[in-house]
Amino acid sequence: MGVEFTAYADFGKELLGDLIPFIESHYSVQGDREHRALAGLSMGGGQSLNFGLANLNTFAWVGGFSSAPNTAQPAQLVADVAGAKKLKLLWVGCGDKDSLFNISEGVHKYLDEQNVAHVWQIDPGGVHDFVVWKNNLYHFSTRLFR
Repeated sequence: MGVEFTAYADFGKELLGDLIPFIESHYSVQGDREHRALAGLSMGGGQSLNFGLANLNTFAWVGGFSSAPNTAQPAQLVADVAGAKKLKLLWVGCGDKDSLFNISEGVHKYLDEQNVAHVWQIDPGGVHDFVVWKNNLYHFSTRLFR
């Protein structure tokens, strides 16, 4: 396993074992699955899908914006199809001119095949940039914790 992949695994351990417990012990937050979201852009979009979909008991809201090649293959990414169907929101978004569009599109197609409800946000003319990411974050965040 390369250094890069070790770092991804370490991030997941730190997120679940250190960061979430720290936030919940130092801030007035509701510390349950229903009140936890994980979303990110580019490399963070891949990580959000990887960790959010692998930790369905921890997150009920998951979003990937222009997810980068660190995203697991769809069948591995959505290993627990029944659990993924219980998400409050699963968001997959990308600009249609983004060189990484095929990654998000592959996730979307697999989710459709498995009948997993999700938002498939295509930004027409969008590339791998903050215009797309801000749009996705805005629309994703307006649906959170209603």
